[in-house]
Amino acid sequence: MSSIRTARGGITGLMLLGVCAFGGLRSQGAAPWSVVPQPADVDKESAAPEQQVAPGLQHRNPRYRLRPDDVLDLKFAFSPQLNQAVSVAPDGYIALPNMGDMYVQGKSIPEVVEALQATYGKILNEPVITVELKSFERPHFVAGGEVGHPGRYELRGAMTVAEALQVAGGLTPASKHSEVLLFRRVSNDWMEVKKLNVKKMLKSGSLAEDVSLRDGDMLFVPKNAVSKIERFMPRDSLGLYFRPGN
Repeated sequence: MSSIRTARGGITGLMLLGVCAFGGLRSQGAAPWSVVPQPADVDKESAAPEQQVAPGLQHRNPRYRLRPDDVLDLKFAFSPQLNQAVSVAPDGYIALPNMGDMYVQGKSIPEVVEALQATYGKILNEPVITVELKSFERPHFVAGGEVGHPGRYELRGAMTVAEALQVAGGLTPASKHSEVLLFRRVSNDWMEVKKLNVKKMLKSGSLAEDVSLRDGDMLFVPKNAVSKIERFMPRDSLGLYFRPGN
């Protein structure tokens, strides 16, 4: 896992001069989201982007979603013989002895508990199950381009784009901060990209509509104007914006 740099503190008056806030989706003149397909076999999850509903950016307090290599501790209140620790396999499944495999990637802990209760309810009477996340990859974001210290950073609690840019060392004098790009994965096969005019937000003097980051978000601050953002872009094209290892 790449080293993660952390930083403390909120946005100060000095930061407001170097980091601009992002307008929300409801702001007038906000650029529309583009849906970016990642290379994958065509299936119902990789339908045309016109059929996909872009999620809102202002989603507060999201639950952690399981991913491969996470380790779960399953405990059965009245059937301790079934207690076990399971690891999420690379394909997103966990192996349950005598009960087969269960797909859990992308699920929250409450959703996993509900699924386990339904599964073990076939052999137990109203099973009481608790699930503890024992090991997991810590939430993170990536900042690249014209920031002081490009790289990967730990995402601690609720953090906005403006705060994240400050954590990454602020904007450089050469930054084109009217065209900052935010990349966000929405499924295994799709990503979204949005061009954000933070310079305009700075002039408004308000951070009320600053965008909250999610785990895995990527920010890119260009040096020059971005002439065109393709609506459809292979995931491999992200290498044009982020250096390997970031």
